[in-house]
This record gives sequence, C-alpha cells and structure tokens, in this order.
Amino acid sequence: MSHDHSKLIRMATQMAQFFTSQPDRPAPEAVAAHINESWSPRMRQDFVDQIRAGAEADPIVREAAAFVRLPAA
Repeated sequence: MSHDHSKLIRMATQMAQFFTSQPDRPAPEAVAAHINESWSPRMRQDFVDQIRAGAEADPIVREAAAFVRLPAA
C-alpha cells in the first residue's frame, strides 16, 4: 500500500517549518530524525521515492530525505 504523495510531503513540510525555529540542530537533520523515529519503514521508503522522483517539496524537506533511514532490501 502506497501512501498519498501529498500527505507525506505535507507532513514533512510541517516538520520543516517547526524545526526551522529550533536552534539546537540543523532543520533537515531534525526532520529526518523525527521521520526515522515516527514513520513506518514503508512511509519512509515512499517519502524518499517521491523526493527522488522529483516531487515538489521545501528545500529542507528535500535535504532531509538524504538522512532518512530506508528499510533493508
């Protein structure tokens, strides 16, 4: 089951907006850490696949994708 494209990107964008105001950690790393801790492996894979496919996303969200842990193949 694939998650709705806009929903995952929208959720990550909301995190980016929040973490931009937090001075303790770069926002892309903080977004990825939250995704790694909170999202299922399938959601993480779908999110990264969408970013790699060129989905329109905030630059912080695009950068965060590089830090997201993917499930083992």
